[in-house]
Amino acid sequence: MRLVTWLGPGGAERPGAVVDVDGTDRVVDLAPVAGSVVEVLADPALTAVARARAEAPAAGLPALDDVELAPPVRPGTILCLGYNYAGHVAASAAPDDVPEYPNVFVKTPNTLAGPRDDVALPAVSQHTDYEGEIALVIGRRARNVPLAEAAGYIAGYTLLNDVSSRDWQDRSSQWELGKCFDGFAPLGPWVTTADAVPDPQDLLVEVVRDGVVTVSQSTETTVFPMAFVVHYVSQVLTLEPGDVISTGTPQKLPEALAAHRPLAHGDTVTVRVAGLGELTTRFVQEAAQR
Repeated sequence: MRLVTWLGPGGAERPGAVVDVDGTDRVVDLAPVAGSVVEVLADPALTAVARARAEAPAAGLPALDDVELAPPVRPGTILCLGYNYAGHVAASAAPDDVPEYPNVFVKTPNTLAGPRDDVALPAVSQHTDYEGEIALVIGRRARNVPLAEAAGYIAGYTLLNDVSSRDWQDRSSQWELGKCFDGFAPLGPWVTTADAVPDPQDLLVEVVRDGVVTVSQSTETTVFPMAFVVHYVSQVLTLEPGDVISTGTPQKLPEALAAHRPLAHGDTVTVRVAGLGELTTRFVQEAAQR
């Protein structure tokens, strides 16, 4: 099941299920079922009711393309991983270096953006970059979760663009200022429930910049599988329903690295994963500060 947050009359956020009706994606309103996508994901009974509504859609449903979308969930915590794919290493590392532990950093709540929102290129940054990633969504409170049970805490999967200001990121040993400009975490377009993803470690992550594929690598090559990440992080902090862990990006393809340039006004970046959808972000230049 694909779950979105869409804007109803008056701009109120409403949970919805995306269904294919004669080749067109349409939105089933789930507001009569729950107040948010997180509520649907966190309660098996509500999940079942939502699924029943999605499997028997009424006539006259709005097309997905015709509704405004908010981020599918509004996480209290956004965690991200660095260098979690084989071959993606720090500039100072050897190509075959493998980290001993996950490299975890945070994105603050101001970074969250909807799946169709433009993202501003900060006037104070000279090098803004993109990273297309799969993000897992937590479905129930997770604290000290045994590895064997960790997959059961993942309610679903979505896509995230880990937008980064490289020059601000490189100013110190701590990455957060380079990662936490407003809007630097577009999320969506929907959450695909975990039951619809047979093997999250067998998904092809592709990133397309202005029509050119710059990233293409399978989650089979992740250093730390998704369930392990939940297990690992839950030893430190309590994860709540709706929290998001973005699982890292593969290294850009050699030809993309050779031709790389900072993002510029009007550039578009699409993160696509078969079965999880596509997240396309347009970048616009912020006006210079006076």
